[in-house]
Amino acid sequence: MRDTDAELSAFVEAQSAVLLGFAHALTGNRHDAWDLLQETLVRVGERWRRIDEPAAYARTVMTRLNVDRIRRLRRELLGARTREPATHDQLTSAAEAWLVEALATLTPRQRTALALRYVEDLDVRGIAERMGCSEGTVKSQLSRGIQRLKEHAEPTRTAAQKVTR
Repeated sequence: MRDTDAELSAFVEAQSAVLLGFAHALTGNRHDAWDLLQETLVRVGERWRRIDEPAAYARTVMTRLNVDRIRRLRRELLGARTREPATHDQLTSAAEAWLVEALATLTPRQRTALALRYVEDLDVRGIAERMGCSEGTVKSQLSRGIQRLKEHAEPTRTAAQKVTR
């Protein structure tokens, strides 16, 4: 149980950067990541005195809020019947640009599973709990997501080999 506003302030100060990085991995862009972080911290603050493990609670809230965000976006896109390309912040690194492009090829569930596995270092059981699905679903989402990233990397690898020859 948490008691004081000072503890909440200390938590926010200590965890905001880490949570923002996780949010960015989930959403694929900085603007949505900031929105997701903000909503997560509001929810943590509302329940602060009842939370036993605030960092774990915040990550769970963030994951579920992102799933809701994806569902809402999907409904909006299906209603509009057109999909506009996602915009990204100007990226200074070619590697960052490639990663953002590669992550955009993933489905939201694949991106979420990969972020929980490789950013949060959760095992399959932990990912299944956070995503609210079975362990088998997590394994297939991880496998398919990695395969998509490999497929996205192949043209880049082939082009790089041609340049170096």
